[in-house]
Amino acid sequence: MQKISVRSALSADQVGNQVKLEGWVRTRRDSKAGFSFIELNDGSCMGNIQVVADGNLANYESEVKKLSAGCSVRILGEIVASQGKGQTTEIQASEVHVYGWADPESYPLQKKRHSMEKLREWAHLRPRTNTFGAVFRVRNCVSRSIHNFFQERGFLYVHTPIITASDCEGAGEMFKVTTLDLDAPPKTGGKVDYTQDFFERPSYLTVSGQLEGEIFATALGNVYTFGPTFRAENSNTSRHLAEFWMVEPEMAFVDLEGNMQVAEDFIKRIISDVMRDCGDDLQFFNDRIDDTVLATLTAMADGEFLRVSYTDAIDILLKSGQKFDYKVEWGTDLQSEHERFLTEVHFKRPVILHDYPRSIKPFYMRCNDDGETVRAMDVLAPKVGEIIGGSQREERLDVLEQRMQEQGLNPADYWWYVELRKYGTIPHSGFGLGLERILQFITGMGNIRDVIPFPRTPGSADF
Repeated sequence: MQKISVRSALSADQVGNQVKLEGWVRTRRDSKAGFSFIELNDGSCMGNIQVVADGNLANYESEVKKLSAGCSVRILGEIVASQGKGQTTEIQASEVHVYGWADPESYPLQKKRHSMEKLREWAHLRPRTNTFGAVFRVRNCVSRSIHNFFQERGFLYVHTPIITASDCEGAGEMFKVTTLDLDAPPKTGGKVDYTQDFFERPSYLTVSGQLEGEIFATALGNVYTFGPTFRAENSNTSRHLAEFWMVEPEMAFVDLEGNMQVAEDFIKRIISDVMRDCGDDLQFFNDRIDDTVLATLTAMADGEFLRVSYTDAIDILLKSGQKFDYKVEWGTDLQSEHERFLTEVHFKRPVILHDYPRSIKPFYMRCNDDGETVRAMDVLAPKVGEIIGGSQREERLDVLEQRMQEQGLNPADYWWYVELRKYGTIPHSGFGLGLERILQFITGMGNIRDVIPFPRTPGSADF
C-alpha cells in the first residue's frame, strides 16, 4: 500500500486509491451513529485530512475513541470524495494503528491559543502548530530558492569557516572559542597566554563568511556562502539573534550597479518562489498574523526598487517634517524608523540606498573619489527596513591598507586578504542577506525568534 502525504491525499485525483498516511491527531470527534472523525496532520501542508474511523474497527473502543491531540497514528484506508464543506477528500479507514499516545491532561498544545512567548518555551512542540508549521515550510522554500537562484546563474557554493581569527565587521561583538581552563587560564605578564590555546591565538565564531568568500571570487568567479553566523551583541530586541543564517554572494568583475541589480533580482526571485509554492501558508499569515502580507509581497515582486543616494535620503528625511526618535544628520547611520519612513511613507516602495559616509562603514568597502563616501548599498524593504547590506569591495592595495589603519586594524593580521590585492586584483562586489530577516518580512511575524527553529538570545540557549 502506497504511503502518501496529507498534502497529496487532499487532491481530488487521489479518490479511489488505497493509501497509508502517518501523522499526528489534531482532533477527534465521535458520532452518535457509531463512528469517529479524526483530523490528521503530518506537517506537509497547512490542511488536515479527515479520517472516518468506523465502529467496527477491531480497536475502535480500546484505542480510537481514546485518541486525543498529539497522538501519532498510522492510517490505512481508501481516499473518497468528501461530503463535508471545505474539503475535497477524506479517508475511510480500514485500520488505525497508534504509534504513540499524548496525555490530554499534560499535552501543552490544546485548542486554546497560546502566545508566541509561551510557544518559545515549547520549541520542541511548536512546529506542530499551524503558525510554526507554516513558518518552517516557508523557511524551507526560501532556502531552496536561494540555492536555485545562485546555482542557475553559475555561482559556486563555498563553505567558509565557522571558527575564525578575523573580525570581518570590526565591531568586536564575537563569541570567543577556547579550550583553555577558564577557572585557571595560563598567563604571561598578567594576560591570558593564548599560545597555549587550541589554535594558539584568540579565535571566534564567525560573524561573516565574506572575507573568505572574496578569496574564491578572485579565483573561481562568482561564489556564494550560506551558513550560520554569530554575534555576541547583548540585545533583546525583536530584530536580533546571537545565532542566525546568512547568504553572502561575492561576484568577480562586478561594480556597485551590478551588485544592486543582482540583489534586486534575488529578492524578487525568493518572493516569487514562495508565492508560487507556499500559497496556503501565506494566506494563513495574511489572515492570522498581518493582513498586509500578500499585498506587500505582490508589490515587492512586481515593483521597481528605487536607487537613492544616502545623501539624498538624508535630505528627504530632514525636509520631511517628521519627528524621529533618533536625530537625522549626514554622517550617522540610518535607524529602522528612518528606513521605514523612506519605504512606507515617502517612496511607498523598496529602496536601495547607496554611497554611504566612509566613516560609518567597514574597511573593505571601496572608497569614492570624493574622499567622503564609499560604494556601499543597503536594500530597504517596507516593515523591516534594511534587508540586504553590501558594497563594491576595495581592490586597491594602498587604499585598503590606509582604511585598515584608519579603523585601528593591523594589515599584518589580514595578510592573506591584503595579498589578494597584490596578485591580480580585480573589481568585485557582494552583499549579505540575513535569512531570518527576510523570513520576518515574508511572513509578517513580529519577532525574529519565531522564524528560526531554536532561537539563541542573551540568557537563552535552550534545546
